[in-house]
Amino acid sequence: MNGSYYKYVQVGCGGISVDFLAAVSAYPNPDDKIRTTNLKIQGGGNVGNALTCVARLGLKPRIISKVANDSQGRDILDELQTDGVDTSFLVVSKEGTSPFTYIIVDNQMKTRTCIHTPGYPPMIPDDLSQSSLLSALHGARIVYFDGRLYETALVVAQEAWTKASTIPQALVSMLLRLPNIKFVIVTLGKDGCIMIERSVDGPSTEIDIDSLVESLKTTKKETVTIPTCISSSVEKLKAKGIGTVSGRLYIGTAESISPSELIDTTGAGDAFIGAVLYAICAKFSPETMLCFSATVAAAKCRELGARSGLPYRTDLHLASFMQ
Repeated sequence: MNGSYYKYVQVGCGGISVDFLAAVSAYPNPDDKIRTTNLKIQGGGNVGNALTCVARLGLKPRIISKVANDSQGRDILDELQTDGVDTSFLVVSKEGTSPFTYIIVDNQMKTRTCIHTPGYPPMIPDDLSQSSLLSALHGARIVYFDGRLYETALVVAQEAWTKASTIPQALVSMLLRLPNIKFVIVTLGKDGCIMIERSVDGPSTEIDIDSLVESLKTTKKETVTIPTCISSSVEKLKAKGIGTVSGRLYIGTAESISPSELIDTTGAGDAFIGAVLYAICAKFSPETMLCFSATVAAAKCRELGARSGLPYRTDLHLASFMQ
């Protein structure tokens, strides 16, 4: 595989924070007093986690976000810089507080509950000059937004909002409403993910997207524990009451993790996204991209916190993808 993509720059804009992770034997009832089984303090935030994943895989991400000049803000910057994320375009407020999140990880039910406190003052467009913005975007291969900056989130929500009654129908609707999008993916936790890749041409016969999803699901091998991907041929995908789009449907499975290995799902989606950003730059096929991203997300779930388990590109679990 050609390694020239390592020179590509990725830009991420969105949330970063400090995560206070408290693992407990079971989620507390009101007025309970319990002890932690493990405690960890580390960086978090959707875009911060995803770009840390990208950096550990060997690429060169730049982050656009905001922290305050407090101890938490300095820790956030130090951790990102240590992992190789370019923080040159991160805004530091002289006053205020940096964002942070309390996370309760239930060892029994394998769930996590997040209580987030946004940073103050919040980031506004004027925080970043036009020249800084252009510099941040210079040479960028891909730009990722996590929707945490609410002005951007509102625009995205207005464009991507659908009246679909099922997830597959919503993916078709998004491709119809956003004609420049090449593909859309939705993650489904332990149930894997669904992706539709747009195609210019397709057959004239329409096929119901929900029926196609169910048909592909019946071909999955339930005994396979590693991430796999199955796909349809190019079809004219129909979402009832919404419209049709030509495309190929992919269903990716998640890695099967034993209960003894499953520690914490915090940031699993961010890890998946970071791996997708890497896969796009590396020009992976859709099948390889989904299996790779599921493998990266699974590695994260074996450690407490959003970043502890993020693998480096030399990780043996990724060897088959890094040939």
